[in-house]
Amino acid sequence: MAGVKSRLTQDEVKQLQHLLGSRQFSLLYKASVHGYNASIFHAKCDTQGPTVAIGYNGSGYIFGGFTSQSYVSSGAYINDEKAFLFRLKGKEGVLSPLKIPVKTAAGAIYDYSANGPNFAATSSNNYYTYNVADLHGNDLGLIECEVYRVEGKLISKEKMEREKIMEEIRSYKPYLNSVPQIRILVLGPIGAGKSSFFNSVNSVFRGYVTSQATAGSDNTSVTTQYRTYPVKDGRDGKPLPIVFCDTMGIEEKLGTGLEIDEVSNIIKGHVPDRYQVGFLQFCAVQVTSFSTPSLKDEIHCVAIVIDGCKIEILSEKLEEKLKQLRRKVNQFGIPQLVLLTKVDEICPIGELFRIILFVPFLQMRITAEKLGIPLAQIVPVKNYCSELDLSCDVDILLLSAVRQLIRLAESYLDNFPFEKPKKEL
Repeated sequence: MAGVKSRLTQDEVKQLQHLLGSRQFSLLYKASVHGYNASIFHAKCDTQGPTVAIGYNGSGYIFGGFTSQSYVSSGAYINDEKAFLFRLKGKEGVLSPLKIPVKTAAGAIYDYSANGPNFAATSSNNYYTYNVADLHGNDLGLIECEVYRVEGKLISKEKMEREKIMEEIRSYKPYLNSVPQIRILVLGPIGAGKSSFFNSVNSVFRGYVTSQATAGSDNTSVTTQYRTYPVKDGRDGKPLPIVFCDTMGIEEKLGTGLEIDEVSNIIKGHVPDRYQVGFLQFCAVQVTSFSTPSLKDEIHCVAIVIDGCKIEILSEKLEEKLKQLRRKVNQFGIPQLVLLTKVDEICPIGELFRIILFVPFLQMRITAEKLGIPLAQIVPVKNYCSELDLSCDVDILLLSAVRQLIRLAESYLDNFPFEKPKKEL
């Protein structure tokens, strides 16, 4: 509303956004400007969709109510299962958010033309249960009343968290000018979900489930070439500051799958995209002559993908190969992060908080002991395998892993001298 300012401070707006899970509000009605008049309130606020009414009293309390339904001056109660009362500030104006969900949705709001915002809110009714002293200090002497339209679809806390992490990844920029994108090498046993991890991360930023890298399961590695996969922000969006590098899976038998000695040439940036992996150990001289790689061509972080369902029964030979792999990567000082996949099969609950609390004390601890890697460098993920649609909980696990890979890569780049930007001629 042009010319009419909100009374809410930035901190109060953040608290309100946290309660509502919404990005923006538009001020529709302000009593000190438009008058304490029910007719004016309804003229400005009816048929506006979801709204939030906020009261300010002389005791410093800021409180109010939210409805997902429109006022229409119906003269009847509005049924709203999403309605709730809230407090932003309590006694003496101290920020102390409180949310009181509706108890009986059928009487959530009284929509009467002769009344302003009316949430049928008394401590003795059956619609909301609360203590009046907690909500507004038993002080209904308002010094201001504002009503805002809640813009757009309400966003859950999980969706807000997903968007927050996505924005962190989008806005990341390596501090070295010579490294426009960090390169993450994805390694692991066959069938653990290496290629599927890239496909899943790519799906999150595309906005739908997709499969660019060859993935699947077989007795031998499905991936036979060394591939580099940039990630775009949307189908036609700009490239993100990360490149995933995928290669053959590690196999138990000698002479099959990716050999540990082949990893050195990949880390040093000597291996071009689409190179047929498996011949590197025989053609090391030819490989190193392909190019003279710079820091931007090298690997900056390694993701080791492990099937969380199989870590307890990992064979001694494969366990030893993974330890050799870690030792090889450590020689270059490259940070590593273990991605424990298939956590939904370990903990088939479908709830993010149960996954991240339950898994670490079991498979993650076993993984740390077997591979000699700190628990802080092991994160649970779930790849998109059979799903046709994205899931917010799955996205958060994937994005959290990518964010940690970026942070580890940044710590590696800290080992190199800072480059001052070149002056324009």
